[in-house]
This record gives sequence, structure tokens and C-alpha cells, in this order.
Amino acid sequence: MTANDRAVVRELAKTYMSLVCTEKQEKMVRRFRDTNDLRPVRPPVILDEIPWYQMDIDGELKCICEDKEARNTELYFRKAIYYMNRFKADNLYEPIFRVKRAVHSTGTGLAPVTADIKRTDSINNIVSREFEDILENESALEAMHDPVLTLCPEKDEERMAFYTDLMGDIIPVRLYGYDYFYFAPWDKITRLRGVEPILMDMYDRPEYLHKIIKKFVSAAHAELDFVEKNLDVATPPSLHCTPSAVSGLADEGLKATWCRSMAQTFGVISPAMFEEFELNYLFSVASRFAYTYYGCCEPLDDKISVIKKIPNLRKIGCSPWANVERCAAQIRGDYVLSRKPNPAHVAIVTDPEVIRKETEETVKACLKYGCPYDIVLKDISTVSGRPENLIVWAQTVSDVLDKYYD
Repeated sequence: MTANDRAVVRELAKTYMSLVCTEKQEKMVRRFRDTNDLRPVRPPVILDEIPWYQMDIDGELKCICEDKEARNTELYFRKAIYYMNRFKADNLYEPIFRVKRAVHSTGTGLAPVTADIKRTDSINNIVSREFEDILENESALEAMHDPVLTLCPEKDEERMAFYTDLMGDIIPVRLYGYDYFYFAPWDKITRLRGVEPILMDMYDRPEYLHKIIKKFVSAAHAELDFVEKNLDVATPPSLHCTPSAVSGLADEGLKATWCRSMAQTFGVISPAMFEEFELNYLFSVASRFAYTYYGCCEPLDDKISVIKKIPNLRKIGCSPWANVERCAAQIRGDYVLSRKPNPAHVAIVTDPEVIRKETEETVKACLKYGCPYDIVLKDISTVSGRPENLIVWAQTVSDVLDKYYD
């Protein structure tokens, strides 16, 4: 690392700390916690999964560090500073720098995913894939086994020494082991098989699908057993794009955090099949955690009655393809409604009237049924090189909320 690299990162760390160590951030955390504690306060508004390569304004996101680790750290701070300065939105940035413990996994023995990929451009990581079915025959599944995990303390010591020396006098550097569990086995199975083979097998070979999901559940428990025996658990600042702050967490173990789950492939199946192939296998995993957040891009307005059976359920996703009124009528004040607006509205040109109408639909539905809620714009694959689209979106949503909340 050059002296210039070091100076750049340290200066950005100072700016970052000046922005996060504020009363505004403290109030934000309280509002996040109130929402997740089922108190209907002004909802958090989050932007996430941003196409950062299209967002640069006046060189704010241009990295100049030469060392790889210094450059990655520089980019992290540049994005955070940009977010806090440019968007009239919430997002918790902590007054610490987290370093995750290194863990080696043997994997599960399955062959690598293979797919035909179509791209819109050479930079965007959002691509179209047609997956090859590498689990068509049961013989392929026989190769799957539980992962064996081991700690890598030498790597931890090396990384902690690097970051502590670099900026430990500016921002506290904290080593942590685990934050939350992302359990979406059917999303993984889809990459191994494709969507159509799974849906067809629900009719043709349901017993084979049960064999597959049982293997994935077993692998999940093997990982969680390792975590409980070897790692400290720290609640994350964000739970896959939504606020995670909540009361009632344990001081240690898996009960100190959340389970995050979804089955996006199953947006088109019946509630009965959804319960048979997804929920019945999720229960044993979700019950190990304090709370569960369920749902992502799939519409769930026809499945909420069975989703409510999930142990420790606290938050339910309401995607752009779900009817928000129907969701709110079922969720009421019993869970948090996590509303995902349509990212297509910022993909080309942002029309404030469209954003205002969409936001008011959510606000009115949630107020009508007493739902605590958050608003999370995510899966933003493009803004067509127009950073102002997200700036306008955030400002418009904030203006709408000002009409309903102090």
C-alpha cells in the first residue's frame, strides 16, 4: 500500500465517521426498532442493490487507490458517503468497521452451476440466465453431502492487523463471526435445475423434490450447528436491504439474530404446494432464530395465511407484483409489511407523479389496516446512467410521507 492509498482511505474514514456519529442516526435506529417492534411510526425508506457503476457524479465514486484491499475499502466509504449526502432516505451506517471471520467450507459436493448467459452490457452484474438441469437424475443428487466448516484464525489475524493499522484510530475495527442466516434453498435449486423442471416435478416426481430439499435442509443445519459451536453472532445493520434493529434478541447464539427466507420460484404455485414443498422444510430452520423475515420479489398476497405459520415470523415482503391492499388487510398490526416499490419506475426516467401515486397507495393501505411498514427500493438493475432518478425517487417518497407523519 502506498502512502497515498493510506491517506485517501483515512480521510474518507474521517468523513464517514462525521456523518454517522450524529443524533440523526440515533433517531433513525430508534425508528427502525419501533417499526420492527410493530409500532406504526414513520416508515424507514431504503435504497439498496443500486447500480453504482451508473451513479457517479463529479467523480464522487471514482477510486484512486492502487492496493486491492485499500481500493475496496475506499469504495465502501465512497458509496456510504454518497448515499448519506445525496439521498433523502434512511440506511444505517454503523460507527464501526466490521471484519467478518474467515471460514472455509468444503461445499456440498454438487457440480458447478452451468447456464447460458445473456447480457445487456459488459459491466452490469444483472444478467439473464438459462440454467442447465444438473440434478435431472437422482444419481447426481447422491453426490451431495453436508458441508464441513473450519475456522481460519490466521486470516482473521492478518485482516484485523491490516485494517486496525490502516484506520483503527479513526473508526473502531470489529471482528465478528455471524450476522444473519439467508435461507433460500429453492433459489439455489433453481440455479441447479432451472425453473421449469422444478415446476413439472411437482406433478411428475414430487418425491424427488422432497429428496432434494431434505438434502439442502440438512446442509443448512450443519452450517448452523457450526455457527453455534464456533462463532459469535452479531445482529447486522441491515437484513437483506431492510432494517434489522428489533427488541427481544438474545445476547448470544442464533437467537441473537434473524432468519431471512424466500422461494421466488414458487410465486406461481398454489398455497397448498407452497406449504408442502417450502414451509414444511423452513420451520425447523426458522425456529432456531429469534425472528424470521419472509419474502422477496415473489408476490405473496395469496399465501400470507400459510406464511403466518412460520415460527417467530416478524416481517413479510410485499413485492411490486403483490397487491398492497390485500397484503395489508391480512398482515395488519401483527407483522411488518416490507413494501418493495417497482424499480422499473427509475429504470429510464423517473416521473414524480408515478412515484407519488405508488407511495400513497402503500401509505394509505398500511394506515387503514394499522400495519407497521418499511419502503425498500431494491433490485435496481439500471437507472440508464441517470443518478438523478434515485435522488428524485427518494425526495418524492419523503415528500409524500411528510404529509402523513411529523
